[in-house]
Amino acid sequence: MAEGVVRGIEGLGDRVSQAFLEPVIRVGVTGLARAGKTVFITSLIANLMNRGRMPGLLAQGEGRILAAYLQPQPDVTLPRFDYEAHLAALTGPTPHWPESTRTVSELRLSLRVRPAGLLAGVAGPRVVHLDIVDYPGEWLLDLALLDKSYDQWASEVLTRIAPRAEAAGYLAQVANMDAAARLDEPVAQALAAGFTAYLQAARAAGFYDCTPGRFILPGDLAGSPVVTFAPLPEGKAGRGSLRAEMARRYDAYKREVVKPFFRDHFARIDRQVVLVDALDAIHKGPQAVEDMRRAMADILGAFRPGRNAFLTQLLLGRRVERILFAATKADHLHHAQHGRLTGIMAALLREARDRAEFAGAKTEAMALAALRATVEERVSHNGEMLDCVRGRLLDTGRQAAFYPGDLPEDPGQLLSPARAGATEWLGQDYRVMRFAPAPLNLRPGEGPPHIRLDRAAQFLIGDKL
Repeated sequence: MAEGVVRGIEGLGDRVSQAFLEPVIRVGVTGLARAGKTVFITSLIANLMNRGRMPGLLAQGEGRILAAYLQPQPDVTLPRFDYEAHLAALTGPTPHWPESTRTVSELRLSLRVRPAGLLAGVAGPRVVHLDIVDYPGEWLLDLALLDKSYDQWASEVLTRIAPRAEAAGYLAQVANMDAAARLDEPVAQALAAGFTAYLQAARAAGFYDCTPGRFILPGDLAGSPVVTFAPLPEGKAGRGSLRAEMARRYDAYKREVVKPFFRDHFARIDRQVVLVDALDAIHKGPQAVEDMRRAMADILGAFRPGRNAFLTQLLLGRRVERILFAATKADHLHHAQHGRLTGIMAALLREARDRAEFAGAKTEAMALAALRATVEERVSHNGEMLDCVRGRLLDTGRQAAFYPGDLPEDPGQLLSPARAGATEWLGQDYRVMRFAPAPLNLRPGEGPPHIRLDRAAQFLIGDKL
């Protein structure tokens, strides 16, 4: 609370300026690996600058957005989100998906907006700044570590990974270790390397509980002691032992890595987008769906939802006023199934959404595609007409029609076997295909084609326009 008061007083002048002159909306965009964060941000910016495909954004529909332009970002210590390079990758002659998020980045988009209602006749246009902050979801998962000791974390991790084939190599390492022995740095490095190899294999296999997140995306911390620890079984271990050093480095990781991320970036966000590749988890089976549900609950437990009243900001810092839960890659399904995908997304996050709404935050779940890579068509197969999507396959580049299977109308048909520990879907086969972006021929004033990106923008920032 003391830190919050200090930050509140320091930022008081800025907040008064934002409230009466040029409001600033800080939108955080996160999600787990391959959820489409970079594509989402790139397409959102492109479609806010060229708004021909944004009728669902009310201010645009009413003709009140007069201009949109990029400005230098306010945080000069953060890398700039490389919008131009990412847009060129998506819209060039040979379009391809841009590189994934690997660190925190930011971009400021300013909108010149004419007021609505009674103010329209007496007030001129004003500028609203949109600061978009991109950060890896793996780092967000680390916030749950702040409330756990090394003993708690190590015990939970070893219990959770025990049945997984991907963990066999690391568990064999641990079985041959004497945690009470005196620290030997090569041994500590070997354990950290073995645990990192497990995390990478687990993520590739569809598991989402891959913490610490900096082990997968270390950035400039690679090789430092703060990311050279691993979970070891409980037992007596004196000062200077291998296990004691692992606990010391775990505490340093929380203090030097996790807390600064929370203080400098996460705690300053007003609106939040959480992107989830739910289709990929469904394709991988019930265990992946349940693991994703637990990971998302951990992520949302880190948010401080509520309304950003003036005294709330002063005493406790910013709160996340609106949270959008978006199931990405909706273009991989025929539109007839989008409602079912939205229902599954809402059911996966029911408990977390209820907590956020109780605290005063608004939440929304939807299925969207930030960049539409397919077209819809009906195909006759064995005498039956199937609702398919057609696109350019990522692996081969050839055109193909794809039918992923029917998602259930009742989300419980997926969530119940997932929570019960089933290893496969009974009587169902949900498939996934990876499509490359389609070549685009955009007319002046048009952004890239999308599905419901305008509705997402309306929910996130429409009230401020």
